[in-house]
Amino acid sequence: MTTLVLCVDRANDIGRKTGLSTPVVGWEAVRSLVTDVGLADPEDSSVNCLLAALQTTRELRDEREDAEIAVVSGTSDSAVGADRAVARQLDDLVERYDVESAVVVIDSAEDERLVPVVESRLRVDAVDRVVVRQAHDIESTYYLLKQFLGDEELRSTILVPLGVGLLLVPLLLVQFTPAVAMAGLAALMGAVLLYKGLAIDEFLSDAPDQIRDALYSGQVSVVTYAVAAGLAIVGLFLGALAIRSPGVGGGEEVLVPSLLFAYHSVPWLALAALTASAGRLLDELIGSERVSTSYMNLPFGVVAIGLVVRGFAGFLLERQGELANLELLGRLVLTPVQRLAMFIVAGIVVSVVGVRISASVSDETLEDVVDKPRENEG
Repeated sequence: MTTLVLCVDRANDIGRKTGLSTPVVGWEAVRSLVTDVGLADPEDSSVNCLLAALQTTRELRDEREDAEIAVVSGTSDSAVGADRAVARQLDDLVERYDVESAVVVIDSAEDERLVPVVESRLRVDAVDRVVVRQAHDIESTYYLLKQFLGDEELRSTILVPLGVGLLLVPLLLVQFTPAVAMAGLAALMGAVLLYKGLAIDEFLSDAPDQIRDALYSGQVSVVTYAVAAGLAIVGLFLGALAIRSPGVGGGEEVLVPSLLFAYHSVPWLALAALTASAGRLLDELIGSERVSTSYMNLPFGVVAIGLVVRGFAGFLLERQGELANLELLGRLVLTPVQRLAMFIVAGIVVSVVGVRISASVSDETLEDVVDKPRENEG
């Protein structure tokens, strides 16, 4: 079996400068080709590529391996034609020689595009990238930039937001101070990074198909999601109204308005989450006739969290004098600590009930799975 040391020239620089046709095969033929290319253009990097191929062939032969050297090039002006020309030359080499594997020697990022063509016909053991020492930094930078610009996803992810940011800088500087302009630009870049990092773009692209499938399949969650969105809007609106009430906060105070917003909006937001989770639970019941533990436990968790958050917000607001003491049945007045304890205990009780119900459902499902093989055996 022979290892083919293959020097690849996609742009056909060797053929144009020497007038020779490829493939060129054999130690002596390639060594003579080095002289011809060097005399035609001493500054051509193809000379170094040919010498590197000769060196690799000699090293393989010194290790007692059967190695053959060859040079192929693309003899066409178009990229597709050049690749096909290289493919035809490779087929000819594989047919003429008992070739088992190949070592590809290249000197540019453009020549590396031919590596998949070689791999489709031979096993490629190694790829030797020849970079002229004086131009190492330039060549490496060019190669990285070419790879970066060739990736469409990287271009849209990095170059587009960067370009938009650079366009906004002069507009922001004209309207605002440099500090505000830089802060706005940083916020924009942060939003873009979160948009890509959290895969919001994928969610938005899949959302229309999911909504259409849900509508066509008649899922209950479509209606409950719409109701949940309305309840969430109501909660946010009531929270905002509580903040805008006369005598609330003022100046640099932030804590009291935030607590008022949470106190008035949390019940509606919890109800919205409960409605959405209930719709998802009904879909699971209708579709699979059994419910997973997570779907069963979700409504109880939402209610428990809502109770705890409202309890802490009410406790702090009552201590601040923003809320009156809570009365039960019109006679029992609770202190702030008793109020907080009642909400915490209620949240824990709801959570425990949800865990117990979820566990019982899971046990029943497990028993069904165990009993089914026994019924089949019977």
